[in-house]
Amino acid sequence: MKKYENFCAALSNMKEIYNYEEPFDNVILTGLVGLYEICFEQAWKMMKEILDTHGFEEGATGSPKTILKTAYKAGMIRDEESWLRALQERNNVSHSYNRAIAIEIVSQAKENFYNMFCELQKEIESKWL
Repeated sequence: MKKYENFCAALSNMKEIYNYEEPFDNVILTGLVGLYEICFEQAWKMMKEILDTHGFEEGATGSPKTILKTAYKAGMIRDEESWLRALQERNNVSHSYNRAIAIEIVSQAKENFYNMFCELQKEIESKWL
């Protein structure tokens, strides 16, 4: 499944986020935000494809928020609030020219979202493929 492979590759790349500590220069900070954004994008797109494969019609809209809510109802993800917070941070990426916003995205990615993505990977591997 190509979207699953894409997600796994993005997650593997996102692990690099732990190799850097503040203070970040602008290039590093932009790159770390990008690692998060790519992983989030690949995660929800993978969920959409898998939900569709398993007959969940709600995923047909293509809306990330709808996909996350459907994934929660289906038991694919356990913490809907964290995923919705991750979506909000993804939406904030367009404002990452603001250093404080960019640092918050990276901080949340390190503290919460990377582990959340790892949990998703385990869930997909054990129950959905």
